[in-house]
Amino acid sequence: MPKDDEILSEIELFVTEFPKKGFGIVDYLQGRVHFALLDQMKLMSKSGMTQNQIKEIILKNVTEIIDNFDPLKESKNS
Repeated sequence: MPKDDEILSEIELFVTEFPKKGFGIVDYLQGRVHFALLDQMKLMSKSGMTQNQIKEIILKNVTEIIDNFDPLKESKNS
């Protein structure tokens, strides 16, 4: 099992922080998504996946998130 220091080192290697100042909420959220996808693709690539495999998995995951999004249900839970 990896030690806490190893986990933190790996997180620092693959997680890009998006700056919080000077952005509106929509731009900030889009920036976080953008960096999260880039970080995920970088990790997937380093693990040996091809660009086509990465694209297929990410598009599948994003499609599933969008297909399962129910704005009416979300507004009731807020």
